[in-house]
Amino acid sequence: MNFCSDNVTGVSPEIIAAIAAANNGNAMPYGNDKYTQGLQTKFSELFETSVTVFPVATGSAANALALSVMTPVYGAIYCHAESHINLDECGAPEFYTGGAKLVTLTGNHRKIDSHNLAEIIANTGAGVVHHIQPAAVSITQATEAGTIYQPNEIAQISEVTRTHNLQLHIDGARFANAVASLGCSPADITWRVGVDALSFGATKNGAMGAEAVIFFNQELAQTFQYRRKRSGHLFSKMRFLSAQLEAYITDDLWLKNANHANLMATKLVQGITGIPGVNICYPVEANEIFLELPKLLIESLLAQGFQFYVSSKGSQNIVRLVTAFNTLEADVIAFIKAVVMDRGEAFEQ
Repeated sequence: MNFCSDNVTGVSPEIIAAIAAANNGNAMPYGNDKYTQGLQTKFSELFETSVTVFPVATGSAANALALSVMTPVYGAIYCHAESHINLDECGAPEFYTGGAKLVTLTGNHRKIDSHNLAEIIANTGAGVVHHIQPAAVSITQATEAGTIYQPNEIAQISEVTRTHNLQLHIDGARFANAVASLGCSPADITWRVGVDALSFGATKNGAMGAEAVIFFNQELAQTFQYRRKRSGHLFSKMRFLSAQLEAYITDDLWLKNANHANLMATKLVQGITGIPGVNICYPVEANEIFLELPKLLIESLLAQGFQFYVSSKGSQNIVRLVTAFNTLEADVIAFIKAVVMDRGEAFEQ
């Protein structure tokens, strides 16, 4: 009953089968195999436009390397203060950009507000030699709060970036969950609303270890291959990453997996909504749930074998629950029952 993360899961059977199939015979190295070469066509079909695709092994590499071609070393990358690239990449964006600075913004539900972004960029000192220069904006879809940018919100942010000649990047570690939640085409929340590059996540949603950097702005893709090689992410046996990505988007496996994860999160939050002492911190729009719970209840749930992360903010005890492509409905029901039944002393604290 592990709700710590969608990284705790195993691998989708379809992707295991694809890796096994790719293991038959020999294939040319460094991306010159049929699996990697075929990704350009398959992802272009998926996004309904011509794209350039680069497989990498981790989300950190996807984000940092994508941003490295979007900003000069003296540039500013605007992101939410609680974004993954700011809190959880161990300085990788700064390292791979050669020293660009992350400029953090606030915003409800861990989303950047376009009006706030416009005001900050307008007053940042563009063209002044003493200041870092605005270069890129990075948003997270779905966000670190499990909330979703609507297409019009991304379009408004994109309008700001275009006005100031900036590039727009999406950290899409849970991009599948966002698309599944919105029920839209992936094109509708990327290039059609002005996104230049996307870190397309797969590992959290059923892959063994594969992500893709997708460029809609083809000019940005020109030097990426050299940066990927220099960073150690040009795999000699690239076919095993690419085979995962191919299987992931074949027959909408990525959306099937994400829909299940989202459904389990919805069932869970519906089951505990309205219970006294349970405070739902953010709208549940994807597969992450943040709850404020009494300390004794948290201790009871942990003692019963449920696993999740807990953080403390002052007197608040915040629990993060993440559902995944293989989360059992029985585990969700068990969690709901445990919260419903464990009343009394735990809720009086």
